Amino acid sequence: MTDTTPLPDTLPDSGSDFADDYDSPWKEAVERYFPEFMAFYFPQAHARIDWRLGYEFLDQELRAVVQDAELGKRFVDKLVRVHRLSGEEDWIYLHLEVQGSAQAEFAERMFVYNYRLYDRYRRPVASMAVLADESESWRPESFGFEVLGCRHMLEFPTAKLLAYAGQEEDLALADNPFALVTLAHLLTRATRRDMRARFNAKWKLVQLLYRRGWERQEVIDLFQVLDWMMRLPEQLTRELWQNIEVLEEQEKMRYVSSIEQLGIEKGMQQGMQVGESRMLARMLVRRFGELPAWVLAKLEKASALELEAWADAVFSAESLEAVFGPTKH
Repeated sequence: MTDTTPLPDTLPDSGSDFADDYDSPWKEAVERYFPEFMAFYFPQAHARIDWRLGYEFLDQELRAVVQDAELGKRFVDKLVRVHRLSGEEDWIYLHLEVQGSAQAEFAERMFVYNYRLYDRYRRPVASMAVLADESESWRPESFGFEVLGCRHMLEFPTAKLLAYAGQEEDLALADNPFALVTLAHLLTRATRRDMRARFNAKWKLVQLLYRRGWERQEVIDLFQVLDWMMRLPEQLTRELWQNIEVLEEQEKMRYVSSIEQLGIEKGMQQGMQVGESRMLARMLVRRFGELPAWVLAKLEKASALELEAWADAVFSAESLEAVFGPTKH
């Protein structure tokens, strides 16, 4: 029997359980399918990397170099060590950003990241950005200055996700998993105010994913990315899982078991809670300055209810103690 309970036209505001959150799915996708990421968004660079020699993510090193720089709302920042196709050992660094908002200082920050990384490693550094913002006119590609005959310039390639709008049919047919990730991003944006339309779009993507002929683990990985990006209210989520069970029976394939379903749902809940914790930390820093260790420890162990209560207290509280209550530290 179909549940006829009315659905909200939109998800609740950001910070609530159903806010759109691209952060974790983008990180998951870039880390698990890095060569495909490069091939889809930066094919010229991809063709000049020796993928046979592997690659290494250096997230801790990146944070150490640029820990005091602010880039606004960013979905991903990665530092990767790769080898060029040069016939001999020749490794370089790739600095990647997936930027979620238009920001006047973004190009300058890319410039700063680039020269700080070069200063630390004394190796070539290639900086690249995927622009996942809402502004059709914003496309930073360079930053530099010239003074007294000295010219210092960084030009960096970018891939603009909005530029793929209108290519949805091509994206649906492409073999690269980032075609589906890009399509999911566009559809999430397009269906922000219509949950039934989002359900229909997500169901079509799931069917595409299942019929690609990919390995089981790749299907599960990408399903988690799509599932996390295109969040639905609980009622539509249940309906989607029912559809998936029927699809798996029809196709005589079992990709996502009931145990994995529970794991995905648990992962989504944990990811949303981590996102809320990070958002609250940023609010606290803006309000009170650098956070002491006892506050960071509280945020790390907090429940969803605690995070919500603390967020409500941030703007009226006069001190950190007033936000968190009496604390021994």
